[in-house]
Amino acid sequence: MLKKIFIKTFGCQMNEYDSNRIFDTVKEIGFEKTDKYEDANCYLLNTCHIRDKAKEKVYHEIGRVKKIFRSKPKPIVIVAGCVAQAENQEMLKREPYIDIVIGPQSYHKINEAILKHSKNKKKEEETEFDTISKFNYLSKIKNKDSKVSSFLTIQEGCDKFCHFCVVPYTRGPEYSRPFKQIIDEAKELIDSGAKEIILLGQNVNAYKFQDNNREYKLSDLLLELNGFDQIERVRYTTSHPKDMTEDLINVYKKSSKLMPLVHLPVQSGSNKILKSMNRKHTIEEYLKVYESLKEINPNVEFSSDFIIGYPGEDEDDFNKTMELIEKIGFINSYSFIFSARPGTVAADLTQVNAVKSKERLEIIQKRLFENQIKKNKSLENKILNVLVENIMKDGIKLFGRTEYMTSVIFDGDIDNIGKIVQVEITSSNQNSLFGKLVESSKKKVA
Repeated sequence: MLKKIFIKTFGCQMNEYDSNRIFDTVKEIGFEKTDKYEDANCYLLNTCHIRDKAKEKVYHEIGRVKKIFRSKPKPIVIVAGCVAQAENQEMLKREPYIDIVIGPQSYHKINEAILKHSKNKKKEEETEFDTISKFNYLSKIKNKDSKVSSFLTIQEGCDKFCHFCVVPYTRGPEYSRPFKQIIDEAKELIDSGAKEIILLGQNVNAYKFQDNNREYKLSDLLLELNGFDQIERVRYTTSHPKDMTEDLINVYKKSSKLMPLVHLPVQSGSNKILKSMNRKHTIEEYLKVYESLKEINPNVEFSSDFIIGYPGEDEDDFNKTMELIEKIGFINSYSFIFSARPGTVAADLTQVNAVKSKERLEIIQKRLFENQIKKNKSLENKILNVLVENIMKDGIKLFGRTEYMTSVIFDGDIDNIGKIVQVEITSSNQNSLFGKLVESSKKKVA
């Protein structure tokens, strides 16, 4: 009988990358991917512990699966990812419907866990931090992701220990993959049609790998990828301000393919709050990075992350965050009310009044969204270079992105997929641009 796996992914781009690699792995034992969960023999949830109520969302999803398969043969149910790492045995005790719990550093053991469970029907749990073995194993299995824009994990884990964050506990200490291993996987992605590669890491710019008395950094990877003719664009995320070193900043001078959008989470505009968060950077240091990049390339734009209502935040701290937003003019950002994570230092701190936090979030988001709308409005009636990624569900319009990752929707031919074309922007909203293909682009790709 044909075995089918349904994978539902929560959270960040690294989880998307992990889900792709999990599928590459289970293909080795005969699984095909299905987009119809009701057809699945194996139902896998790849979870994220960063967002609010992450654990509850998992149990809610399991409850939905139980209803779907009430009158059908039960699939093997796997919970993977950061919630699995954090909860492990507790999940198996609380929800008997779960068969396998596997952490993000144990994916190379997933086939063994599935085969063992299929044979003896016993619960399986794999949550050891074994990052080196994982990537050594995955390097032997070709990455067959065939997207125009493809993710490539180069670094995992974190040694920063921000007081609000669970990543050091769910992903483990910082680990940088071997330089050659990354380049080899990049070549696989290129062979599968990738025109843009996005390098991923919890602290991607902390990447360091020592080989034959040479230390490789993120800057070396970016410059190496710049040399591949088939690659049109290169990006990286997510960065830490402390690791925006001079060699990395200088890549913006040297690389023609590194895109001019820097996602650099600041979290707060107040040094007092940053110290309480254990962020290890100051606003002055953050602004120095901003100014250095702007000096190298005035077209560089910034996006960021903000935590609102962190314990101890008062009106002055909040106003300083607003001042930073005004100064930098972030063109796209994520903002959330602080949510305590069990086991973190911040979980034991006195919370800011929930009503006050919500009021502040609304003010912040209004300003951030105004920036996005203003930026997108300024692009109307202009001609932009757009990397075409796919065709929309309507089967008519194409979807692509600008150099700044802004979505662009326009009429075009599927032959344009995978190419950079010129699009005249006719209208916009907060999140997207809409336009028409420029005639010269039509001729160029014909």
